[in-house]
Amino acid sequence: MAALSESKRDGGAPVELGEEENHVEFVLDAPNGRLQAFVTDGELENFVRIDAPSLEVSGQIAGRGEKLTLQPIANDATGEKVGDTSLFEVEADWLKMTPTFDAVLKEITVNGKTYTNISFNFPKGNDESKK
Repeated sequence: MAALSESKRDGGAPVELGEEENHVEFVLDAPNGRLQAFVTDGELENFVRIDAPSLEVSGQIAGRGEKLTLQPIANDATGEKVGDTSLFEVEADWLKMTPTFDAVLKEITVNGKTYTNISFNFPKGNDESKK
């Protein structure tokens, strides 16, 4: 596993899965309308590869619902590929103008354990111990 860079951790929203079992770190590139999700261990130190075909996030923005489907991203440098990656991303125009929103990660399975309906705020996350 590769170590998670400090630059990602400083700008991301930590979303806790279970009791510090794992995390998903959401990072927004607002100028490009790109949201990335990095699956990490419980300490936000190492990437954790999963085989999800996508990650679904439902957001509430100014009273309207938005759905984001984050796709798995391959990385030749780390050997990660679709079906075995820690990075997912999506682009949406509304992300360019929305610095904060409430969201729910529908479902994610990490190391054989499935987590469902995980609520969080972007950019705050949901992990009080990482703020």
